[in-house]
Amino acid sequence: MNHSRARQKTAAASDVNPHVSNWNLPNILTSLRILFIPVFVWLVLAGHDWWAFGVFAALMITDKLDGDIARSRGLITDFGKIADPIADKALMTAAFVCLNIIGVLPVWVTVVILVREFGITFWRMALLRQGKVVPASKGGKLKTVLQSLAVAMYLCPLPSWMDIPSFVVMFIAVVVTVVTGVQYLIDGRKQNS
Repeated sequence: MNHSRARQKTAAASDVNPHVSNWNLPNILTSLRILFIPVFVWLVLAGHDWWAFGVFAALMITDKLDGDIARSRGLITDFGKIADPIADKALMTAAFVCLNIIGVLPVWVTVVILVREFGITFWRMALLRQGKVVPASKGGKLKTVLQSLAVAMYLCPLPSWMDIPSFVVMFIAVVVTVVTGVQYLIDGRKQNS
């Protein structure tokens, strides 16, 4: 009885089904997202605004889809758990840097967001190596939605009167990004103290 419960807890903790092949739809969508990042970068830098926006929107939709499909069909794999966050970080990093290069976004916005994103990621990895798990931040989904919306607004060739609303959304995204980063640190200290 106790052995059975222990096995159930271990299986639930990992969420990974060892019998699921890495060749499944969620992993293919994640891989396509990574492969299309250079195309997205080229479209932004070449000034193909609507195409860049369309590709970015499609890549963000596949991000939502691959996770939903993996969870609903029991297709969670170690590859997906590693590749999905890499794809997310790579796409958002590429988007922010491209917006800096074409001169529509202040560099400080990208610096603040990327320092928080990579700082928290490396911090969580370091704690994980010590056997300490930091749970996902409560505002993580809100942060991702705000960042995605802000980037999408900057990618769209909107009329000039939309410059201020676009910056306001981006500023809110920066604030939420920083606040959720601080929340990670607080939750991590509580969890592992």
